[in-house]
Amino acid sequence: MKDVTQLSEGWRLRHEGALLPAVVPGCVHTDLLAAQVIPDPFIGRNEAEIAWVGRQEWSYVTELEHHGRHERAELVFEGLDTAAEVILAGESLGRTRNMHRVHRFDVTGRTGPLEVRFSSAYEEADRVRALTGERPNVYPEPFQYIRKMACSFGWDWGPTVVTAGMWRPVRLERWSTARFDLVRPLVTVDGTTGRVELRVRLSRTESAVDRTLSLRATVAGTEAAASFEGEVSFEGEVSFEGDEAVVTLEVPEAALWWPRGYGDQPLYDLDVTLLDEGGAPLDTWRRRIGFRTVEIDRSGDEHGTGFTFVVNGVRIFARGVNWIPDDVLPSRVTPERYRTRLTQAAEANIDLVRVWGGGIYEDDAFYDVCDELGLMVWQDFLFACAAYPEEQPLRGEVEAEARDNVVRLMAHPSLVLWNGNNENLWGFRDWDWEAPLAGDSWGEGYYLGILPRIVAELDPTRPYTAGSPWSGSWDHHPNDPRHGTHHSWEVWNRQDYAEYRASVPRFVAEFGWQAPPALATLRRALPGEELAPDSPGMLHHQKADDGNGKLNRGIERHFALPEGDFDRWHYLAQVVQARAVAAGIEHWRANWPVCAGTVVWQLNDCWPVSSWAAIDGDGRLKPLYHELRRVYADRLLALVPSADGPVLAVDNQSGSPWRTAVTLRRVGADGTVLREAVVEVEAAPRSVARPVLPAEVVPAPGSGKELLVADADGLRAVHVPVVDKEFAYPAPHYDVRLETRAGSGTVDVVVTAHSLVRDLLLRADRLGPAATADRGLITLLPGEEARIAVTGWAEVDVAAARGALLSVGPA
Repeated sequence: MKDVTQLSEGWRLRHEGALLPAVVPGCVHTDLLAAQVIPDPFIGRNEAEIAWVGRQEWSYVTELEHHGRHERAELVFEGLDTAAEVILAGESLGRTRNMHRVHRFDVTGRTGPLEVRFSSAYEEADRVRALTGERPNVYPEPFQYIRKMACSFGWDWGPTVVTAGMWRPVRLERWSTARFDLVRPLVTVDGTTGRVELRVRLSRTESAVDRTLSLRATVAGTEAAASFEGEVSFEGEVSFEGDEAVVTLEVPEAALWWPRGYGDQPLYDLDVTLLDEGGAPLDTWRRRIGFRTVEIDRSGDEHGTGFTFVVNGVRIFARGVNWIPDDVLPSRVTPERYRTRLTQAAEANIDLVRVWGGGIYEDDAFYDVCDELGLMVWQDFLFACAAYPEEQPLRGEVEAEARDNVVRLMAHPSLVLWNGNNENLWGFRDWDWEAPLAGDSWGEGYYLGILPRIVAELDPTRPYTAGSPWSGSWDHHPNDPRHGTHHSWEVWNRQDYAEYRASVPRFVAEFGWQAPPALATLRRALPGEELAPDSPGMLHHQKADDGNGKLNRGIERHFALPEGDFDRWHYLAQVVQARAVAAGIEHWRANWPVCAGTVVWQLNDCWPVSSWAAIDGDGRLKPLYHELRRVYADRLLALVPSADGPVLAVDNQSGSPWRTAVTLRRVGADGTVLREAVVEVEAAPRSVARPVLPAEVVPAPGSGKELLVADADGLRAVHVPVVDKEFAYPAPHYDVRLETRAGSGTVDVVVTAHSLVRDLLLRADRLGPAATADRGLITLLPGEEARIAVTGWAEVDVAAARGALLSVGPA
């Protein structure tokens, strides 16, 4: 049987003649931080002080020892970041230049000092650029010349922290006769039968070339397959002819895997064993699989060209978020951290996570959690916002990287789409690339040639799209909202968020609005700084071009911009972010099925920063997170402004009819109910009802003294005819009391309104750095009560609770 030893201990990092303790997996930055050689790059402006690290050469050393009677020994690096040479006993085993690949070296019969020497990523990028020539890029860093996590070179939300090291595990494999070289499961559904077609390739020793070897494969119902009674298994066995074999397993009445909200997520253990001539096991391979079908309906219609996910025959409005690496030092992201962040996504009613192309192919733990939670994964190949050379040495690396990761990830039922790149097809057309390229390669051959060919060859069970955005062909503009996927960035960059309602794209794969992180996050990241929107640390932790200018203009369109009041500026920036994203999603959901999905930029952050994220760099929830939970719920009540007045949208993405009575009230600014009506509505499953609003409850266009409130089944929608600074909000008047839940560690902050209270927010981090609240923005009418559950609050005090509350309107 193959023997595997993890090489996680005994490593040292060379630094200025000394050997520092090193952790593998890890990177130079984590080891230097542990040794207190560098300051935390997340704090203050330390990012600039540690920039030298990314421009140095680094070496990791240990002693390689191995014993036993196996015929072969191989040293396996799951991730070398990035330009490395592996040296054993003074002899080079080989060089690598790709962070995203597995590298394997034969060390049979060899022991001694082992060194992994990393060149600077800048040096490697410069070497490749000299071979291929210059290519356009939206950032001033050379990430398109090296197969490395692009955002380690900085982004408009991320710091420049250029890493090096063994960022994924290192192991020693010892084996005899043969081992698995590749196991590729093609999982499909035929009627009610689940089918697994296993394609297997071996590596053999020279002595085993003519031996007859066999393969045993078993797929069994696990505990997640709740529909099974007892253990059910289906087994197949086949002999090898040469080094390849195919075995097909069928599972009658297979339980289907569904996205969350559409059904259960039954998972099956797939076990594959390689056997020698006598039946003894030589190697094993195990994954969890799920049976489901997935396709993208890209049919043409009177609106253009669609882009609709269809899973198990059911058309889905995708409620998505974009995912970036959860730490700029990705080796620090543990399976537990993946589970926390993705559980937060599921609890916000998200059903699709797009892994963005400037990051990494995430660890298997990420996809395992998505499998369990029913989160569909849209996986970008790793190209973003630049023209990429197609010449060697990059071309061969790209193909090898794609093959590695397609095979590694294809077993996961959560993976529903391969995407060729982020914004590069759009960039070629609109970002003034064509002239400087002058006919040079820029990546099109990857996105329309190599990558679809690899997916078709290795993983024909799921769809591929050439890029995001992409209209489907060069017959249309790559970012044409009427065709395929669309990125909506003009609104954040130049317009008011109301402009999201000006069009109905077929699928919105990116859009978003910025806001600062939680105050407690800023206090930790900027210790001792007197916070202001333009204070030195705040500006350093704002990476977007004119980011603060856009934040301020976004606020000014709706509110008086606070001068000298950071607390209120911070609150209003977060309110505008939540409202902006909600405005887009409410409008686009109301236009289902023409629009078939939204993917918000972005779920998470990789450090403390003002950004588009719903969860900040310290893991704290911004008001946007709670708003996502509302607008992504199966049932959404919305009042969507239009040129003809507000439209009531009763959006039912659940699988059962929604019959409800919507109470509509025209309310004065002082809280007086001026007119009231009740509308009976039925929305069929996966549909939107748009009942006519009674004219008497609709405020006059341009009224600054009346608003419309709609309520149904505990859901509320509010329509104010004018921007907030033109509305006659009263000074908010409310009482606050606390109720402690015995033995739970939870305190309810109960707010009773005595006036109209618009977008009330309990900023829990003001109560303590670990405190969290279960609700975001709340609008109350006089006499109404809201209950906000707070956990992690050590020093409970009603005055502190009142001080942590803020709302729109006069202070």
